Amino acid sequence: MIGSPQPEQEAVAHRAAPKFDRLAGVYRWMERLTFGRCLARCRFAFLPELAASRRALVLGDGDGRFAARLLQANRMVEIDAVDASRAMLDALLRRAGTDAARVRASCADARDWQPGNAQFDLVVSHFFLDCLTSDEASALAARLRRVVSPSAVWVISEFTIPQGWYGQLVAAPLVWLLYWAFGVLTGLKVRSLPDHASALRRAGFTLEERRTWLHGLLAAEFWRVSSGESGKI
Repeated sequence: MIGSPQPEQEAVAHRAAPKFDRLAGVYRWMERLTFGRCLARCRFAFLPELAASRRALVLGDGDGRFAARLLQANRMVEIDAVDASRAMLDALLRRAGTDAARVRASCADARDWQPGNAQFDLVVSHFFLDCLTSDEASALAARLRRVVSPSAVWVISEFTIPQGWYGQLVAAPLVWLLYWAFGVLTGLKVRSLPDHASALRRAGFTLEERRTWLHGLLAAEFWRVSSGESGKI
């Protein structure tokens, strides 16, 4: 799927954010019952590579398992956590414990959230971009590119539909079922995976490493600001 020619100008306020509050207390167990520990492995795949990060933007971290692990592993990092669900943010702060002092929590729709004059060296979005359309992902990537450092990285975990029979017969129906279920539970209107890779490339990021699980159904990606990019796009 290809975004619009000028995705950063797209109006995104017309579509209400999904309501994840009711899932905050059971989110972890829903994961375990459906995918075991595979989503956790995907989420934490690049954690060791983030030891040098000092200011991180974490988008839609759910109940905060990644943010808590990052705070424990990197004692110098500070996190801006953005989530449209107050209950999820509260769960994140509780999970962070005493490290919550290094978290700035913003209950906001990431499509509308304004980072101000921040300069992030890390962006994290685990199973979050799949709540956006391709145009919305493009608009978000373009906006965030302006507030990250020249050496910033973006770590992503997402569902994917691989090529071949597995993608057609297993992954695609399963992704459709997940969208249907989250549509019922949260009001999520999106029904297909966005082309986040094209969105990041257009915004000035380069994919450095990609790891997959479950025959390509799950992917963890490590993106970096493209060499020579100035941030003025």
